[in-house]
Amino acid sequence: MGKVIAIEHLTLDGVMQGPGSADEDTRDGFRHGGWAAPRQDPAMQRAMGRHMAGPWSLLAGRTTYVQFADFWPRQAPNPFTEALTRATKYVASTTLGEPLPWENSVLLKGDTATAVARLKEERAENLIVFGSGVLVRSLLARGLVDGLLLLIHPVVLGTGRTLFTDADAPLPEFALADCTTTGTGVIIGDYTANG
Repeated sequence: MGKVIAIEHLTLDGVMQGPGSADEDTRDGFRHGGWAAPRQDPAMQRAMGRHMAGPWSLLAGRTTYVQFADFWPRQAPNPFTEALTRATKYVASTTLGEPLPWENSVLLKGDTATAVARLKEERAENLIVFGSGVLVRSLLARGLVDGLLLLIHPVVLGTGRTLFTDADAPLPEFALADCTTTGTGVIIGDYTANG
């Protein structure tokens, strides 16, 4: 049985929007994109790599998938691009149609939570989620997230889309499995679902 592992860059105030670059996600007039880039550290890649060491597939919401499909296939050859391209990419969207533009991409049919629960039962590999806040929140509410790898950056933005909202509470409890701090001050919290 596979597990759903969400890997998220967060600010101290919980913002997850646009960590990688200035123009990554400007929805709602967000102007602080790229806030995570100055604090990249090899420890982050090692932590992510532990969850991606065995067989895995990508699980993404529409916005993250479209951004990834537009960016990663155009990058110079590197291990991360190659891993993403090889991986099966399961996409949760009610607005995208087939065929999807990035090879090895599969559009989930019907209710997303039901489709993800079925994937967890049928597939042995982990389903790795990057970003995809709406998707992660919906899966958390249904108890379908098995792990959270939170990369918490020492910055407060005061605005932007957050991973958790007041409407989400209460959510399942998680236990801290591992915690490290990078040389750039990012706390890497590795959490597993209780139960």
